Amino acid sequence: MSSKQTKKVIGIEKRKRRTRSKIFGTSQKPRLSVFRSNKNIYAQMIDDEKKLTVCSASDIKLKGTNKTDNAVKVGEQIAKLSKEKKIKKCVFDRGGYIYHGRVKALADSARKGGLEF
Repeated sequence: MSSKQTKKVIGIEKRKRRTRSKIFGTSQKPRLSVFRSNKNIYAQMIDDEKKLTVCSASDIKLKGTNKTDNAVKVGEQIAKLSKEKKIKKCVFDRGGYIYHGRVKALADSARKGGLEF
């Protein structure tokens, strides 16, 4: 890894720790955690009290035109899965990533799907 890549990863990890220290998911209001890789995006609802993943969605099997469209579909999926589990409210955890692009698209589509955060 070059020094530029190392600085970027360190920055993401610092933001993740800072954000995660303020956010905590419960069984009534779980944490919606987002992980973004270069190719895919993943979302999961986590109950931090029980240390349990309630539901999860990813774009591995999706065929979309671009990454942002896939993020929108993942947001819709996670909203649908959480409705099946009777979860209406959650806490959004952007995972150290800046709130724009794919992360914002996922959050907006989850809101349209019925989640409140």
